[in-house]
Amino acid sequence: MRSMKLNIPAIVLLVLGALILFGKLGGFVEFLFAAAIFALGYYGVKTGKTFLGWLLLIVGGCMLLAKLSWLIGPLLGIALIAAGIVWIAGKRSNSRSGFGG
Repeated sequence: MRSMKLNIPAIVLLVLGALILFGKLGGFVEFLFAAAIFALGYYGVKTGKTFLGWLLLIVGGCMLLAKLSWLIGPLLGIALIAAGIVWIAGKRSNSRSGFGG
């Protein structure tokens, strides 16, 4: 009689493939793919394959920007508001001191 051994990596790959196919892990896998492209580009630049490395860095960076746009947009808005407040506060402190009209 033949004993059945569980092949855990094969089962994990089957489950992950099914989840990706049905769209349950799509966003996470897309983010990992973009990060892997970016990392391969960085590795290519470090090892001397500059053209391919920079190409992968740029493509991976654009992919990561697209994946992280939900975070970058609000952070950019907060940064612009903070810069405006600092700019207004700086103008007020300069005008009270008598310099610059």
